[in-house]
Amino acid sequence: MSKTALVAIGGNSLIPSKQSAEVPKQWDLVRETCKHLTDMVTEGWQLVVTHGNGPQVGYNLLRSDLAADVVYPLPLDLLVAHTQGSIGYMLQQGMQNELRSRGYKIPVVSLVTQVLVDQNDPAFQ
Repeated sequence: MSKTALVAIGGNSLIPSKQSAEVPKQWDLVRETCKHLTDMVTEGWQLVVTHGNGPQVGYNLLRSDLAADVVYPLPLDLLVAHTQGSIGYMLQQGMQNELRSRGYKIPVVSLVTQVLVDQNDPAFQ
């Protein structure tokens, strides 16, 4: 019988500081993360991985604001979707590469999700 684990990766773990915000550094951190995730897979775990994207959304919002005189600014919901997609892509690619390097042919899938938020929730007041 296989075991299933929900693994939550914080967005700050992929951009822990302003100095590590560059994409090549993020790839380094993704590769390191995927080594640990692959260790779990090789020990018989099936993984459901979720991730945050706070700093990534913040940097993309800043990028959108700085470029507003040249191109149209993006709304927050699209920035969230963009970062979900890019982080999901990076984690999927990192997992596929690490699994393949260890001789495993296990499918890896990433999904962009949506959450319905009640605008009247007191947390948003």
